[in-house]
Amino acid sequence: MSSHEQYYVPAQSKWPIIATLGLLISFYGVGTWFNDLSADREGSNGPLIFFIGSLFLAYMLFGWFGNVIKESRDGLYSPQMDRSFRWGMSWFIFSEVMFFAAFFGVLFYVRTWAGPWLGGEGDKGLANMLWPGFEYSWPMLNTPDPKLYPAPSGTISAWGLPLINTLLLVASSVTLTFAHHALRKNHRTALTRWLALTVILGIAFLVLQVEEYIYAYNELGLTLGSGIYGATFFMLTGFHGAHVTLGTLMLVIMLVRVMRGHFSPEQHFGFEAAAWYWHFVDVVWIGLFVFVYVI
Repeated sequence: MSSHEQYYVPAQSKWPIIATLGLLISFYGVGTWFNDLSADREGSNGPLIFFIGSLFLAYMLFGWFGNVIKESRDGLYSPQMDRSFRWGMSWFIFSEVMFFAAFFGVLFYVRTWAGPWLGGEGDKGLANMLWPGFEYSWPMLNTPDPKLYPAPSGTISAWGLPLINTLLLVASSVTLTFAHHALRKNHRTALTRWLALTVILGIAFLVLQVEEYIYAYNELGLTLGSGIYGATFFMLTGFHGAHVTLGTLMLVIMLVRVMRGHFSPEQHFGFEAAAWYWHFVDVVWIGLFVFVYVI
């Protein structure tokens, strides 16, 4: 039986308010940025607004995580608190699962129903009267309205950079698992090396994804404004890239803590939480690789 009398109640904090402001500014910046991109407007303020919101979030994460680390190092957390952290992280990852499920749902809906309807197929094929003569195919290299939504000239091959990135992320899950086993055995040197290698693999993934985006924009004309294919492609891979960035940042923080002697074989939930998140991101990418690039 756990002792609820030992449950730690933190003092009032400013961090939730700062997090709310940061999210509000960031999402407004992203919305402005995307709207201006789709309308081909010059001189958008979206990136600047998003950057300001990101600074708020970075400040919040640094301060809030710092407080949690200090409380943990001071021995203020009981086994009941540890269970609360585990449940909280589990529900957070579940919310992320539903987040990506919504975007995958959009992809499947467009490919299976909405697209064929616009092409005159199915029980709602009358929708073809909106764009007579439009023939549906996936990936959509022909859009119903080429003037409003210029179609890309091609798609990203699954067997180039996406395959390399898949191998990088799968390898990073393996190296992170090795690091976790080393922590449980209190092998600090092996732990540091495997965790550092995981961080390197995560950074390599992000670098290659940026290279892929540059190629898509400059060589293929594949943008957010190039019809539903471009929109779903960048929303899915872009949000995943944002999650990889956050996951890499979490692993960097874990690496710094490991190098400073934090964690023990018995108490290391901060490390476990980052590992859970990273493995989740890897699983999402495998789904992206199959359903966005291959099929």
